[in-house]
Amino acid sequence: MRLTSWNLLHGQGAENMRAIASDLAVGSSDFVIGVQEVDAYQDRSDQVFQVSEIASKLGAKYFGFVRCVIGTPGFSWRKVRSDEALLLTDVLAQNGDNPPSYGIGLITNIPVLKWEVLALGKSLIGLPLAIPAGEPTQPRIKLFYVKDEPRYAIAAQLENGYTVANMHLSFVPFVNLYQLWKVKRWLAKMPGKHILLGDLNLPFDIPTKFSKWKSLSAMATYPTWQPKIQFDYILSNSVEQSAVKAIYLESKISDHLPVTIEIN
Repeated sequence: MRLTSWNLLHGQGAENMRAIASDLAVGSSDFVIGVQEVDAYQDRSDQVFQVSEIASKLGAKYFGFVRCVIGTPGFSWRKVRSDEALLLTDVLAQNGDNPPSYGIGLITNIPVLKWEVLALGKSLIGLPLAIPAGEPTQPRIKLFYVKDEPRYAIAAQLENGYTVANMHLSFVPFVNLYQLWKVKRWLAKMPGKHILLGDLNLPFDIPTKFSKWKSLSAMATYPTWQPKIQFDYILSNSVEQSAVKAIYLESKISDHLPVTIEIN
């Protein structure tokens, strides 16, 4: 089974979703892919439902997309209302009302027995963040004040006995640690072997020290053009390191590199 976590930066460096699927290089393996910062029906990404489109390009029958916000982060957005679907899956019939949204997703070719979603809240304050700017060939960093948005975790209970969760934690210190603790407790109540992946916004191996779970891949993931920090992790409390092979995938599509492993 091949597992990948990738912050896609809404695919802004990709001409289409086929380019993202090609960089994932899943081959003929069983796979689970957790993506963060993905769009659905946004003008900036050509109105594409990105999670669904990537799943189609990979030949994956199962996907789940959590709409963390309606609108566009950094511009105008709002919370998902109680009368709106929070989770869009491969089996959900669309009613034609598809407002622009943004969130996280899981894509797999392994049958999903059950989908779960956990609300993680958001920080009341924002922070100045380093945001990629300039041309892709000459990237640079600019500082912007960014408000935090609602955060969620999505989990898939798989037919093969694993439960895999994906999340994109807050960039605000201590808020993200609380969210990680909350997801760990939530996941522990689910059946099977547990794997937790995502953009945790925590450097210096803090997630493993805090959670006491093993990191199954250690590599710098940010920024793409000169990786120095690991923000993106695949963690587990039930997979032996000896069964894991780390795989390096190079891509210029996002400002984050994908993190990929294979479990024998």
